[in-house]
Amino acid sequence: MLPESLTTDRTENPARPLPSLPASEIKVNDCLGKSLAHLQSLQRADGSFEGEVVWCPMILAQYVLLRSFLRRPIAEPERDRMVHHFQRTRRPDGGWGLHAESSSYVFVTTLAYVALRLLGLSPDAPMAAGARVWLHAQPTGVLGIPSWGKFWLAMAGLYDYAGMNPCPPELFLLPSRSPVHPNQLYCHTRYIYLAISCLYGMRFRGELGPITAELRRELYAEPYEAIDFAAHRHDVAPSDLYVAPTRMLRVAWNVMAAYERWVPRLALLRALRRRALGRCLDRIRFEQEASNFQGLSPVNGILNTIALSANDAHDPMLAPSIAGVESWRWDDGDEGIRFAGARSTSWDTAFAVLAVRDGPVGGEPLVRHAYTFLDGAQEMGELPGGAREARDGIRGGWCFSDGRHRWPVSDCAAEALSALLAAHDAGLLEAAQRIPAERLDAAVRFILDRQNDDGGFATYERRRGPAFLQRLNPSEMFGDCMTELSYVECTASAVIALCRYREHYPDRQRERVNEAIAAGCNILRARQRADGSWAGFWGINFTYATWFAVAALRASGATPKDPALASAAEWLASKQKPDGGWGEHYTGCLDATYVEHPQSQPVMTSWALLALLDAAGPRAQAVQRGIAWLCRTQRADGSWPEGTVNGVFFGSAMLSYRLYPAYFPLWALNRYCALVSDARPT
Repeated sequence: MLPESLTTDRTENPARPLPSLPASEIKVNDCLGKSLAHLQSLQRADGSFEGEVVWCPMILAQYVLLRSFLRRPIAEPERDRMVHHFQRTRRPDGGWGLHAESSSYVFVTTLAYVALRLLGLSPDAPMAAGARVWLHAQPTGVLGIPSWGKFWLAMAGLYDYAGMNPCPPELFLLPSRSPVHPNQLYCHTRYIYLAISCLYGMRFRGELGPITAELRRELYAEPYEAIDFAAHRHDVAPSDLYVAPTRMLRVAWNVMAAYERWVPRLALLRALRRRALGRCLDRIRFEQEASNFQGLSPVNGILNTIALSANDAHDPMLAPSIAGVESWRWDDGDEGIRFAGARSTSWDTAFAVLAVRDGPVGGEPLVRHAYTFLDGAQEMGELPGGAREARDGIRGGWCFSDGRHRWPVSDCAAEALSALLAAHDAGLLEAAQRIPAERLDAAVRFILDRQNDDGGFATYERRRGPAFLQRLNPSEMFGDCMTELSYVECTASAVIALCRYREHYPDRQRERVNEAIAAGCNILRARQRADGSWAGFWGINFTYATWFAVAALRASGATPKDPALASAAEWLASKQKPDGGWGEHYTGCLDATYVEHPQSQPVMTSWALLALLDAAGPRAQAVQRGIAWLCRTQRADGSWPEGTVNGVFFGSAMLSYRLYPAYFPLWALNRYCALVSDARPT
């Protein structure tokens, strides 16, 4: 049962006009109106919304290396803006971290240092000198750079391939049903190691010119020629280590290292290597063409472009691949040139629509315009030859981005479907303007095809690989990156969308939809912790996942008296800060614990409020105090402060979704106004 402070009845949505609230409540309406105006100002000409997904300068450094390998100089104005971004993201100790709030990493700092020198900074420039001092002060120095860093330095001629744990391309020749075939891996991991294996198998080295000798002297505390790189093959800097390689993995590495010593000696193995490289290049070509030369991610796009160039400097795919890498670029006067970790166009657009349509705020032109964008972003074709390349069907889905790279995702499709159906509910479109039911059916089939055997939903593909593959994680810096999983957030998004679809089309795909909803709710209930919370994977962290899980259970028919919802409401109320807000610190993601942030955060406060509005109702004291906090902290232009990092992937890599503060607080205020007309924040 809910405690007395949280008990309430859920009220029905009133008519669309703003409710007539008492004078003491006018501020909520004012805040809501200003928030809508601010969000409308961010809508693009094509109807979409997109905020930068901020990660770290690692990708910018890799881009600089790409341009150097290709011998394509970067013009001076661009160089200056790249240097400016490195300056903006440097930590006080002189290094660079894996994200905006992390401590410095040997991996990111080393790549940033090399990039800055290639961009023209002298070794004595303050930014370069400070980074070098920090690197030399680390217990392992640059020799402890994680495996991905060893690989990048080896390509640049700044590290010996003998000191890198092997990535033999022959793994891609294994029987397709082998449990360790790369096809069993999570798609991002699979495609990163596809290009790494190809370049490693070639022993590619990009020529940097005379600066190579200078960098070798600057990076290492001893002469480069005297270093036994093979002796440092397993070294990982403590600052960078997140998941230590297991004994099983070290044994596998040692076996592959022995194999590598025989490849140049035996004609049979040399022939096998040539065949493996050909297979990897074929797969890279397929991915480049299938993704319109963008790659699954900017890291993939850069590595694929290097591989194509390493094989043939005149490859006709090279020019469009370079252009595809540029599609990940961000550039503005404040922060300079950098490369986004992802593009979130469909994701942001769907959430903006849901935020506006979940209450009486209005925003009809915004929704109509966004609907047009989502209409055009749906994947309605299939990839020719996709099955041969271990690609699941994509028809009916939506990508995280605008869809050009053709990698749709379960929760992106689910949120887009929910947004479209919310627009239908509002009666904003004529029948002829609506997406046909057949295309909505295709979206549902796409979502359903991502459901795992345990009832949870994966992201791009159903889970393929066995659980033991997690013990072979070679990345050292990231966790849970080897296979698809069943994620609380993806499962919740799918359940909500399927429930909406079932309400509109109760007789279409009925049996499969009902079974999927029931199985999804079962795993959500099983994943709830004893304290009432859920652990997240893609956002920070418990606040994020708890909002999703509560919304899904509510959509499926659970009431606030449901023990799962009552427990979630108690947990959320217990985490409210004295000022009325909520704030969760990213460090809790590192070991799956709740860590309170010193300051309340607009985005996390909004997630908590959205969950409490479902689980406890608008009259709960915690809701009243949270709404009051949002109103107090809104800026004059209708926005809220960006706050702390709010996203995460693979446990250790934090992201800032810059549009989250624009629509999540609006969503919470809008839902609140829809549910109550006489509550008074205190």
